Amino acid sequence: MNLVENKNLLDSVDARTRLAGSNKMEILLFNLGTREVFGINVFKVREVGRTPHITRTPNMPRGVEGLISLRGNVIPVLSLASFLQLDDVPAGLGKSMMVAEYSKRTLGFLVHEVDRIIRVDWDRVKAPESVLTANQGLITAVIELENGGLVSILDVEQILANAFGEAMIVDIPPAQVDEDTNVFFVDDSVVARRKIAEVLDKLGVRHKHATNGMEAWTRLQGIAAHTQQIKGNLRDEIRLILVDAEMPEMDGYVLTKNIKADPRFEGVPVVMHSSLSSEANRAMGKAVGVDAYVAKFDAEALADTLRPLIER
Repeated sequence: MNLVENKNLLDSVDARTRLAGSNKMEILLFNLGTREVFGINVFKVREVGRTPHITRTPNMPRGVEGLISLRGNVIPVLSLASFLQLDDVPAGLGKSMMVAEYSKRTLGFLVHEVDRIIRVDWDRVKAPESVLTANQGLITAVIELENGGLVSILDVEQILANAFGEAMIVDIPPAQVDEDTNVFFVDDSVVARRKIAEVLDKLGVRHKHATNGMEAWTRLQGIAAHTQQIKGNLRDEIRLILVDAEMPEMDGYVLTKNIKADPRFEGVPVVMHSSLSSEANRAMGKAVGVDAYVAKFDAEALADTLRPLIER
């Protein structure tokens, strides 16, 4: 299919895993033929190359141009410009294609041009509350560059859900826990938060959540301080903490290190739930002290991982 991996951009991804835990991330910048600059976490991208031949098929969702064969697997290809309904986009398909993976799905994204990779601190990655665009729900974060320009980080999970629908949550038996059992989870993706909440509801546990690592750490410290003040048991307030790996302002690795370094959280297990499912990422999670690591998004796997930790 003549897809050529760009080794200058995506060489040695495992080495980049060492950034996790240092509260840094690497973003692949690209454009869609407009003046806007977009980005995607390097870890989500498997390959970058020239746009291959695309076989057009009828009745595809909005923005899906057709199918390609990638090493024996047939995958859909989505034109981001068409999907985002951008104005003033040059005619024709994108010149480049990024192959991304999420939740056991592989998808090709057509883009106009891939620019470069930048390394940024997570505290420079801001939630997009103040970004008012037609595609606000598809943007998970915003980064301000040194020249004052903005980079919109696309929410791959939301794009997949909008294009192809969300996976159905199968029947999950309730956990053998008290009715007041609480789980605290944090994820910056609206889709992920909704699916996590569905799983926890089926397990029969109460839940609280935060939308980024810094917010989570602030709330967790508040809960711990209040529990300590009333001389309570923190595990009665929070049976388990579920963290995403990559989040604005503070990533899941730093959040986990903070939790594990605070003696008030002793005995409260931390589970990392991430689309970054390589062995290198699992090893990094283990290095910072996570009690379990589960890849997004498999509802049964998540439930099976959480059940023994909340029942004990």
